Amino acid sequence: MTDESATYRTVESAATASFVVQGSEFIGHVRPVESVEGAESFVESVETEYDDATHNVPAYRVRADTEGLLREYSSDDGEPTGSAGKPALNVLTQRDIENVAVVVTRYYGGTNLGVGGLVRAYSRAVKDAVDAAGVVEERPHERLSITLEYDDSGTVRGIIESEGLEFEAEYTADVQFFVRVPVADVAALRDRIQSATSGRAAIERI
Repeated sequence: MTDESATYRTVESAATASFVVQGSEFIGHVRPVESVEGAESFVESVETEYDDATHNVPAYRVRADTEGLLREYSSDDGEPTGSAGKPALNVLTQRDIENVAVVVTRYYGGTNLGVGGLVRAYSRAVKDAVDAAGVVEERPHERLSITLEYDDSGTVRGIIESEGLEFEAEYTADVQFFVRVPVADVAALRDRIQSATSGRAAIERI
């Protein structure tokens, strides 16, 4: 299990950075993520938006919530083996950042860069994107789904807001709050909400 009070380094926000090397345009995209699914969704969104690119090279480092294991992934996406995905991932490792996903988009400019040139270009694209995003210290978080009746929604919304937590709300037959909570604070929040609703709230980890 991961230390609930520990902090880790990640990027502060989504960002992009681009440059041109011998006619080839490289665009680095970076985003903080909280799960492997979130990382893969980001990769897919970039691949869809830049589906006319020659290559979309992904890499991510994600700390799995339950086991605390660090999942690392990269792909060369058709570039020579070891020339793209690994250099991109290496930047994340060297910066000691996690819960982060990157994609480097390349539009081929007609001149082969060689393996060394590709390594430098893909590394730079990730470095520039990370620099643009900024690096921050973060605490491990979980996402909770809180489902309740309308009568309890105002009380629970007030609790969530008083804690300064990020959340989204859906008002359908019931009310559902989706809340991002530091792992170390989950138990106390559960207790406070169940106490305030006499146990009527359905709280699940998502």
